[in-house]
Amino acid sequence: MQLERLRLVNFRQHEDTELVLGAGLTGIVGPNGAGKSTLLEAIAWALYGTEAARGTRETIRRRGAGARAPVRVELDFALGTHHYRIVRTLNNAELFQDSDPAPIANSLGAVTEKVGRLLGMNREEFFNTYFTSQKQLAVMGTMTGVARAQFLARVLGYDKLRRAQEKLREGRAEVGARLKALQQLLADPAELDREEAAADARLAAAEAAERQAAERQAGVVRRRADLEPRWQEQQRLREKSAALQADLRLAEHKVTGARESFQLLDRQLMQANEAHGKLEALRESLAPLAGLRGELHRLDEQMGAYIRRNRLVAELEHARTGLQSVRTQAARLPAADVVEGARQAVERLERELAHHDEHLRERRSAWDRDLQDATTKRDALRDQYRDLREQVDRIQAAGAEGACPTCARPLKEEFQNVLGMLDRQLEEVKFNGSYYKTRIDQLSHEPAELRDLVKQQHEAERQLVQARNELARLQAQLQDAPRLRAEETRLVAQVQSLEQQAGTTAAEYDPHRHAEVKKQIADLEPLHLQAVRLQERADAAGRLVQEAEAAERALSALEADLREQQERVAALGYSEPAFLAARTAWEQVEADTQQAALAVVRAGAERSAAVEARQAVSRRREERARREAEAQATAHDLAMHNELDRAFTDLRTDLNQQLRPDLSELASGFLRDLTSDRYTELELDEDYVATIMEGGEAKPVISGGEEDVANLALRLAISQMIADRAGQPLSLLVLDEIFGSLDEERRSAVVDLLRASPTGSRR
Repeated sequence: MQLERLRLVNFRQHEDTELVLGAGLTGIVGPNGAGKSTLLEAIAWALYGTEAARGTRETIRRRGAGARAPVRVELDFALGTHHYRIVRTLNNAELFQDSDPAPIANSLGAVTEKVGRLLGMNREEFFNTYFTSQKQLAVMGTMTGVARAQFLARVLGYDKLRRAQEKLREGRAEVGARLKALQQLLADPAELDREEAAADARLAAAEAAERQAAERQAGVVRRRADLEPRWQEQQRLREKSAALQADLRLAEHKVTGARESFQLLDRQLMQANEAHGKLEALRESLAPLAGLRGELHRLDEQMGAYIRRNRLVAELEHARTGLQSVRTQAARLPAADVVEGARQAVERLERELAHHDEHLRERRSAWDRDLQDATTKRDALRDQYRDLREQVDRIQAAGAEGACPTCARPLKEEFQNVLGMLDRQLEEVKFNGSYYKTRIDQLSHEPAELRDLVKQQHEAERQLVQARNELARLQAQLQDAPRLRAEETRLVAQVQSLEQQAGTTAAEYDPHRHAEVKKQIADLEPLHLQAVRLQERADAAGRLVQEAEAAERALSALEADLREQQERVAALGYSEPAFLAARTAWEQVEADTQQAALAVVRAGAERSAAVEARQAVSRRREERARREAEAQATAHDLAMHNELDRAFTDLRTDLNQQLRPDLSELASGFLRDLTSDRYTELELDEDYVATIMEGGEAKPVISGGEEDVANLALRLAISQMIADRAGQPLSLLVLDEIFGSLDEERRSAVVDLLRASPTGSRR
């Protein structure tokens, strides 16, 4: 991996910084706090996102940048034969390959995941190999022996063998489970033989039963053919007998009806003769009825005239009352000058309310301006105080030899003067801030004058509402004047008309005589009805004599027809017991026919089931053979998985046994270069703990600088081995302030070694 270009926009201390990097050794030098580590942090953030940066995503934004100011890091690098460009912001990321304008990944997670696959390392592994931060040179020193071995296996690519072996073992478990399942599903051959024999016996029995059922069915069919003519003849006789019996019952019914009609006519003739005698006795009692009915008609007419006159009198009284009410309402209508006075009062109150509103808006605007002005000045003083405080802190931290925040020159003898001036400015800002804070507290409550103006406005609004309501009431009353005049004219005409009608209507009427006449008529009405019924009976006597003679002749004819029908029934010769016997025999043969057919169907179904059972046994034999072949193939796959698992285990063992000697050899070479051949050997024990060898023996005590040199040699060896395993030169190595404990000779040796490498980066 070769870094080519880095650009930071509003990232930590950098407002807009761009670095163009090339092959070879690159050194970044600057005072503390200048942003050197921030450059390396930006590289890590571009590659692996927020997890690779210090703090939270909000602390990444440059202090002093606006809330909407963009935060962006652009990183160009080469990897193998391809060139890549990463553009990462707080909310998005894009990864471009070569000169393609379309990104190959375009989200925060997708870019991080794609970079991890391109580099073949996760964030932790990348920072523990190619990228060494401050005070992280001896990263493996804090690991256990097992963790060191696992770490080296991951970064060198050996971990892929472990993951491949785990997937292989998962597949082996699946193959083993499938083999076990296939073996359990294999049917027992002896059981298949028993099932086949049982199926053959069942088929033979079913075929024999089917032949017997067919023979029984043929016998029943012959019996049915013999019995069918007799049964049909009995049905024909019964149907004809039923028809004759129906005709006979009809004739009997007609004779009975004719006899009853003749008897009824005879009784009615006797009643008509009795009614003639009773009618003569009632004529004298009903003589006054006609006069009473005429008098009742005359009294009904008099009662109607009396009711109409009373109704006219009531309507006249109602009209007079309404006329008086209308005249009273008309007298109460307001005068025109009263309405005009009310209108002028409304206009005056509206002008007063508008004046109150304008005055209130002016006073409220003045109050709002004072409060806003005090708040703005207080906020400006806060920002000024914070800036002054930061300048004091930076000057005190830098001391007399530090750079002035304004002119960037050392303060020296002006150090105290500058601090004094800044302290006086701070006191002045605090004093002014206290004044505006008090002023804001005073203005945070509504002034008394403003509250009084609000009350005056509410009172003016209330008076205006009352005046408008009064004006509306007076105007509504004036609008009723035409209606009241029209109503008065109508009621005057109605009173005159009703007085004229009431004077011309007669009022002579005797209610007592009316009630007495109604009672007398009601007493005579039942006798009148009885006389009417008796007259009807007496008038029907002649007609009844003729009808009785005709009924007698019809009865004689119907009796003759009845005797003829009885003779036909007797001549038919139908016998109900003979019919019942034939029906019983026919029903029995029908039942036998159905049972025989059902037996044939059942026997056929049993034979089909026996055939299916025999075929099922054959299919199970075929299925067993297929599963047996599949089980043999699965067993072969399981053996192949076991062999591959053993091969992976042997390969990992060989690689792990070779790793420590190879890594020790590389680290020893780097150690010789870094120490100018003073130390020539760096040995790793089984837990990958580095030990400097001197004269073939382990050096028991080493200085801090020697320990850093040993750790640096080991880190260079790991990085070189990763590059060798990838088939590429070691083109990237980032070292962040690793020279703190090294003397001048060691520092020169490290720089010479890094210059001899194809490329590298340090600070």
